Amino acid sequence: MSQTVTDFEVHDIRFPTSEQLDGSDAMNPDPDYSAAYVVLRTGTPEGQDRSGAATEGHGFCFTIGRGNEVMAAAIEALRPYVVGRPAPRTAADLGALHRELTHDSQLRWLGPEKGVMHMAAGAVVNAAWDLAAKQAGKPVWQFLAEMTPQELVSLIDFRYLTDVLTPGEALDILRAAEPGRAERAARLRAEGYPAYTTSPGWLGYSDDKLVRLAKEAVADGFTQIKLKVGGDLGDDVRRLALAREAVGPEVRIAVDANQRWDVADAVEWMTALAPYDPHWIEEPTSPDDILGHAAVRAGQPVKVATGEHVANRVVFKQLLQAGAVDFVQIDAARVAGVNENLAILLLAAKFGVPVCPHAGGVGLCELVQHLSMFDYVAVSGSWENRVIEYVDHLHEHFADPTVIERGRYVAPRSPGFSARMLPASIAAHHYPEGPVWQARRTPEEVGR
Repeated sequence: MSQTVTDFEVHDIRFPTSEQLDGSDAMNPDPDYSAAYVVLRTGTPEGQDRSGAATEGHGFCFTIGRGNEVMAAAIEALRPYVVGRPAPRTAADLGALHRELTHDSQLRWLGPEKGVMHMAAGAVVNAAWDLAAKQAGKPVWQFLAEMTPQELVSLIDFRYLTDVLTPGEALDILRAAEPGRAERAARLRAEGYPAYTTSPGWLGYSDDKLVRLAKEAVADGFTQIKLKVGGDLGDDVRRLALAREAVGPEVRIAVDANQRWDVADAVEWMTALAPYDPHWIEEPTSPDDILGHAAVRAGQPVKVATGEHVANRVVFKQLLQAGAVDFVQIDAARVAGVNENLAILLLAAKFGVPVCPHAGGVGLCELVQHLSMFDYVAVSGSWENRVIEYVDHLHEHFADPTVIERGRYVAPRSPGFSARMLPASIAAHHYPEGPVWQARRTPEEVGR
């Protein structure tokens, strides 16, 4: 029997991470990691109906503080597309929901297919995937990996892609990966998925803290770390030299400029950092500048990665067409949800470019692990040169938090998308009325 979505909750959740400079980089010096959070409910507040079937789906968009209320309002605008309608359960249902949310002509005008409205559609789509996978009793990575190639292709909007990737070509990629799915799934459960950590590398951290955390990361089994760069070249040379000395020559060190540079600056900066063997330079310039990324890639010796701020599948297509990237970095909450990320995974597979997702933030590790694990089992069939970013804070706020063992993500076994935030965390960090934020009000604010 089909369940009906009866309730749609949206919350503005923020964490005061700027106080410890967690998440700080050259472009974003004081982030308060935040989530515009949505709950789709089909039954009781306890999350199950009388038969034991799941009745809640959870999704969110990640922001870094101010503007999270705008993101929440955009999600709220999608209420009529969900409430009073059957809860999606199948590939056909989830494909139809994705197309309806992203093809609405009036809402699409606000992008089109980019920015706040597109991300809001992704939050609702991801919440629907969470609910559908829970109803199927499977984690999202497995729920996806057990779909047929035809079902997976049906989920994707191929408009604007067919000059590079047709439905038939996508079907061929997925069919080629079908043999060995079960063996790869078993290996994934046994070994986990490779991870790297950004936790040592925030730009606001002292040299001592950088060195200590870098050594701890290696001791914990990570074979790659990442440092933020782009504030001051002399500081970056010093910090990268310290990190290289701390971890030795065998551990990879990626660097991330968070869009800080013009093309010429990126080439000059990375030429200066190249002697310390950076594994990649991430977001060296504007995420919309395809030719700029290609010029950076051609103009200096370090490989180029980007994607966390790429707005949609079309820009990813062009980055790949232009030979502008060595690593594709999908983000689970930037584009329009699981469906669009499937298109990007298939584009990357067509071009033979490894996918190394962006994570960290609030809940991004929890979400994106499912997409990489699905990619390994059912698309690329490989984790060579592939890693998922990991940051070691805010996981305690989730009911099914990411687990890292020996530098690898442990494959989730609980049904769903690992997106459910604990009710106590939602209540405490609700902005601005939650106690965490009430305690931070200034005397002037209290007196208003």
